[in-house]
Amino acid sequence: MKRYLILEDGTSFAGESFGAETISTGELAVQTSNFGYQEALTDPTNAGKILVFTTPVIGTTGINSIDYEAIDPNVRGIICNEIATHISDSPNFQELDYFLKEKKIPAIYGVDTRALAHKISNQSKIKASIMDTNDEHAFDQIRALVLPKNKTATISTSNSYAAPNIGKTIAVVDLGLKHSMLRELSLRKANIIVVPFNSKPQDILNLKPDGLVISNGPGTAAEVKKGLAPLFDEFYGKLPILGIGLGFLAICDYLDIELIDLPKPFNGVNYPVILQNSNTIWQTAMNIPQLALSENVALSENGGINFTETYYDLHSDLLAGFYLKDKEVLATAFNPEGAPGSFDGLRIFDQFMQLMEK
Repeated sequence: MKRYLILEDGTSFAGESFGAETISTGELAVQTSNFGYQEALTDPTNAGKILVFTTPVIGTTGINSIDYEAIDPNVRGIICNEIATHISDSPNFQELDYFLKEKKIPAIYGVDTRALAHKISNQSKIKASIMDTNDEHAFDQIRALVLPKNKTATISTSNSYAAPNIGKTIAVVDLGLKHSMLRELSLRKANIIVVPFNSKPQDILNLKPDGLVISNGPGTAAEVKKGLAPLFDEFYGKLPILGIGLGFLAICDYLDIELIDLPKPFNGVNYPVILQNSNTIWQTAMNIPQLALSENVALSENGGINFTETYYDLHSDLLAGFYLKDKEVLATAFNPEGAPGSFDGLRIFDQFMQLMEK
């Protein structure tokens, strides 16, 4: 069945339907990685997005039980050039088409996704719909639609839960966390307790944690600022803190570090960051709409922010991560666990564990 991807500017792209046959609207986002489509479409940070995969073919490896970043994905649709119709006969794999039908996610293939990615390359945010028609009524609908904000409130866990282990206890504030992040902490023998995004300081104090993680998630710092401010007031400078993705943005906002909208949100892999004053360059995975401007921060001992380490996006020179030794705070715009992506950033988890050991 022929279906259409229509954009709010009046453009449409025709293709063939697979997955669910529902109508869907969301923010169009280009996924640049050539692998890891299962991690991308189940990543909670992609909640509310229609993902455009630029890799020529997806679906060749099916869906497996290991690579979920969340069991119930919140993407609004996927667009691709071609899909694989046959995968391994192993019972451990599920076909992508069947998975999308099961999760009620519509999809279109047969679209020139590289041309589509080029078209929207200079647009920071664009609404799009997967529709059965591309008539004027369909375009009127998408133009009138307001995309939801504060998606964290809909995807964060509503109840605390544990991922037990034998080491240091870490409270993880769930803004839309990835399973791979929990896996990396567990591999380091961390006893993890995941708490909702709107947890009160006393809720976390009662857990007697050795460290606090503010997870990745969709949206901007402004959307979670009110809920996180009491936690920062209570724990900043008193407990080791790690912020990832949206957690990074929230910490920057709390410290009054100016956030800069990217010309096009980063959503994929192979974003190079450089550790300042070194020859160390990491290829990283990012899924973030903003980075930070460090030039407006007073780098002094007298009330200013004293960066011990800083990471910069190699192309924009914007701040993509930092370590504050005196406050025991680590924050990265990139996902240290990758998934998909390289494992260059895994050192961040080791560094955080060392802070708690001290």
